[in-house]
Amino acid sequence: MVAAKMGGAIRLFKIWGIEVFLHFSWFLIAVYQLTSREHGYASPVFAVYEYLALFGIVLLHEFGHALACRQTGGEANRIMLWPLGGVAFVRPPPRPGAELWSIAAGPLVNVILVPILIGGQIVGLALGWPALAPNAFRLLQTINLINIGILIFNLLPIYPLDGGQILRSLLWFLIGRIRSLQVASVLGFITIPAAAVFAIMNGFEPIWTGILALFLFSQAMNGWRQAQALILAEAEAKRVPQEVDGPPVL
Repeated sequence: MVAAKMGGAIRLFKIWGIEVFLHFSWFLIAVYQLTSREHGYASPVFAVYEYLALFGIVLLHEFGHALACRQTGGEANRIMLWPLGGVAFVRPPPRPGAELWSIAAGPLVNVILVPILIGGQIVGLALGWPALAPNAFRLLQTINLINIGILIFNLLPIYPLDGGQILRSLLWFLIGRIRSLQVASVLGFITIPAAAVFAIMNGFEPIWTGILALFLFSQAMNGWRQAQALILAEAEAKRVPQEVDGPPVL
């Protein structure tokens, strides 16, 4: 591993021209999760496998975003993995269709994994894993649940989650780039606190729920600021030609 130029990150590898970074806090959270949670495995090594499986699923999800973005002619050169998930640094062409495909491809990876993992469970049952290899079978079940959980969470219509960005891309077709971003950001401001309260009331850890909610709220705020910047840039683009052209020639 080589220390990355990105603050607090470690460069893991580069594949297909995409650099993958891991934030150092991932290791701290991994130690906490592996030592404080009850995983239900007879051998603790399977808890490590479970955490690595989470790492792998998130990484595949982010590669879905990055490769789809490139397919549209956009730029995608970096992926950052955090304890709360991953971020693919993508820049699709400024078209609603290109952005929609770049965003939707991430959850599509999880959709593809669902039948694969369910098929693995069916094979495990046929081979008698619940009795012969209970840890391995429990791991397979847990990986399937993790993948489904990531899929459902990302498809929530909360900006800046994938579901919220998909909604924004669809609105782009109807009301334009700037207004769609404004609407999605405002919906994020409204729904993130409500979703956090709902999660805590249903047994999710308040600390992690709060951290995630604050992160999402900051990203929704970035979306709103981006919309304001686009408004200013659009106004400037309309104003500058008038200054350059000068008075009409008679």
